[in-house]
Amino acid sequence: MIALTHNPDIFPDLPQRVPLLLAGHTHGGQVRLPLIGSVVESSDYGDRYVRGQVFENNHHLFVTTGIGTSIIPVRFGVPPEIVVLTIKAK
Repeated sequence: MIALTHNPDIFPDLPQRVPLLLAGHTHGGQVRLPLIGSVVESSDYGDRYVRGQVFENNHHLFVTTGIGTSIIPVRFGVPPEIVVLTIKAK
């Protein structure tokens, strides 16, 4: 089973029957400065679920940075992305 969500903040409360959660929302921080990181955190968990793959408590989370912007039409240090996920057969 795969779950889709706009906001990755639901990840810690994911039911055990859902092994994979796909999310967006954070835009990868949208503006990331060298040595400082994200200027705006759009997650209650800060940088923890801002982009990429996370594995916790037998669950996988993938957060894409997406192709859009939020609030202001600016991206810096976070390139837009379109992700193609594949499943590797065992």
